[in-house]
Amino acid sequence: MTFKGLHCSCHKIKTSFQRCFHSRLNHQQEKPLSAQRQGGPLRICRIEGDRGLCAKMAAMGLYPGSEAELIHPVCGGQCLLKIEGGTLCLDKSASEGILVTSAVNDAE
Repeated sequence: MTFKGLHCSCHKIKTSFQRCFHSRLNHQQEKPLSAQRQGGPLRICRIEGDRGLCAKMAAMGLYPGSEAELIHPVCGGQCLLKIEGGTLCLDKSASEGILVTSAVNDAE
């Protein structure tokens, strides 16, 4: 990766964090991914857990500020999440530590 590419990637993450900061001020909108009952676009605001879990989620593309789409809400302990062209299946314990807001509400 070139310096220019690295700079663009860092700027993209910085912008995502700034967009998510507004929703962090309003904590009543944040709720765990496991509490989502309807599919649709989401914005990830926080990932709670130990360092290993946070690193694992970041390696899969789940980090604060990123947008995802909930394909299938938690049913039987698992949910399907579409992020950056890939689909992830998360168990209930992993989805409880991911705090999200609706991306539709953030656009308003």
